[in-house]
Amino acid sequence: MDVIGTINDWIWNPMAYFALAVGLFFTIVTGAVQFRRIGDMLRQITAKKQSDEGISSFQALLLTLSSRIGVGNIAGVATALLAGGPGALFWMVVVALVGAASSFAETVLAQVYKRKIDGEHRGGAPFYVEFGLKLRWLAVVLATLYLCGYGFVFPGVQSNNIASSIEVAFNVPVWLTAIGLTALLAFTIVGGTRRIVRTAQIMVPIMAVGYIVFAVLIIGANLGEVIPTAQMILGSAFGVDQVFGGMAGAAIAWGVRRAVFSNVAGVGEGTFGSAAASVTHPAKQGLVQAFSVFIDTVVVCTATGVMILITGSFNVEHDGDTVVEYVPGIEAGVAYTQEAVNTLFSGFGPAFVAAALFFFAFTALIAFYYIADTNLAYIRRRTGGAPEWVLKLGFLGITFFGSVVSADLMWGLGDIGYGLLGWVNMLAILAMTPVVRKVIKDYDQQMRAGVDPVFDPQKLGISGAEYWEEASRTKDVR
Repeated sequence: MDVIGTINDWIWNPMAYFALAVGLFFTIVTGAVQFRRIGDMLRQITAKKQSDEGISSFQALLLTLSSRIGVGNIAGVATALLAGGPGALFWMVVVALVGAASSFAETVLAQVYKRKIDGEHRGGAPFYVEFGLKLRWLAVVLATLYLCGYGFVFPGVQSNNIASSIEVAFNVPVWLTAIGLTALLAFTIVGGTRRIVRTAQIMVPIMAVGYIVFAVLIIGANLGEVIPTAQMILGSAFGVDQVFGGMAGAAIAWGVRRAVFSNVAGVGEGTFGSAAASVTHPAKQGLVQAFSVFIDTVVVCTATGVMILITGSFNVEHDGDTVVEYVPGIEAGVAYTQEAVNTLFSGFGPAFVAAALFFFAFTALIAFYYIADTNLAYIRRRTGGAPEWVLKLGFLGITFFGSVVSADLMWGLGDIGYGLLGWVNMLAILAMTPVVRKVIKDYDQQMRAGVDPVFDPQKLGISGAEYWEEASRTKDVR
């Protein structure tokens, strides 16, 4: 764990500022598209699918939200508060607001360079690295990293938290939860993309709305603490609060780390589901995915953080240069959220958090499989690669293994994986800034002209957009 922690510090300490810089850069490049096009975001979410192929923008939103909204929204927020103080919550929101522009950029690129594979729309980071940057070797390496991460590492983080929360709430042994979870997941992924999308479409709205309702009730019961809590968060974020005066740097670092872990803006995770959407212009789906970052972090993560802080379920004492956690009767992690719920619904906290974590993490698991499968399909078309059953067995294996091993181990490995992918993907989308600029400029011009934007890559001088080139030739752009 010491070695893993050191590696994470090497990866994440500079990334804390790099991720903020990349988000700010794309905010400027796109003219703050994540703020000025909010109306378009909402209209596009309800837009109809443009063809019989692919999935709708709304289905793609739910698929990517199922991967974004996971244990990071509960356990991740708690660990950020533990390590970085209340100010970490402020920096999580800041990263989300500017990171939405990064998500817009990577989604646009995923749509521009997507391909039709076995009758389905497939795309993502490896596709735009190969067809946009013309670096096939790097694309294969990146696809391998995504396949390994989402197929054989990250699922263990989700299953670990499901098993541990169920053990706390219902005293069910983790091995028994591991068996049940693995069996349920096997049933879902064997059904293919259609069953994965249908599952996400049903579960995501239920879990998100239910969680927010509980958060609102808890905040409403503590209205008198709203202003003091806000002052504590801001004071901690900028190091002016005497209790958290030495933690400003930690607040930024952990706020960014957990925001990136949760909403994965810039990591490329959302590019795979968003590439499957059937739209007439890449910018449309880019707006939808920017909105999904708001939902994940600005709404759900903030709800968790405020619940914990406003109820006094988290606190620290500052002793010189050492920050010592003290929360009587609470160990760490999801226990903070459980205690926050208990303040309003006595004894219900463990059961509620266990249920929320199950829904959040299970939908993340099925989205993770879709991502791993997309990357396997990419690799197999170029190098042969392993058969799909190897991925299925490995995915189910890490789900079981992650349920029964140390939580610290799975979180540490997960952080390393997300960090490495984030560095590579953010550098890639920065290199492709001219394409992003052309796409948003074209979208804005068509919107000002009062027409429904339609994408023609040849008109914009964009090469490698095979799907759209074929659609333009057949006059059936979608």
